[in-house]
Amino acid sequence: MSEAKWYILHTFSGYEKKVADNIKKVVENRNLQNLIEEVMVPTETVTEEHEGKMKSYESKIYPSYVYVKMVMTDESWYICRNTRGCTGFVGPGSKPIPLTDEEVANLGVVRKPAEVAVCVGDLVTIVSGNLDGLEGTVTEIDEAAGTAVVNVSMFGRETPTTLDLTSIQKIN
Repeated sequence: MSEAKWYILHTFSGYEKKVADNIKKVVENRNLQNLIEEVMVPTETVTEEHEGKMKSYESKIYPSYVYVKMVMTDESWYICRNTRGCTGFVGPGSKPIPLTDEEVANLGVVRKPAEVAVCVGDLVTIVSGNLDGLEGTVTEIDEAAGTAVVNVSMFGRETPTTLDLTSIQKIN
């Protein structure tokens, strides 16, 4: 088991992906995967109606923050802290504080694979979110991401919608 822990970096607004990509590039170029294991910007898929059409897009769950799983050393601290667009680590003063296991679970940084209780072709009802109460048919399942694509009938046509497996329920 590695001694890497999750830390939070604060960034300029809109720089989250750029900061994450730059850190990943430095880690790859310097072969530092043993120090910085994972860099991520938590996002969720949001589906909204716009001018009569359903639009899906990725939305940041925590704007202006990047999550980094790393072993805290002078080198890993320096790489993260001095990445363009990064304003510093979250913590008192300049001392980064790792997230506890409970905080990691509550923030949803690491997603546990959802239990797959549906199959492609199953009729399901949506039990949470904007489309709560609608029914549809499962067309795809992505177990790794914990999502399913469900065709929902809206405005007289079938509309594919990507949903968390936890927000749908099979109709018997």
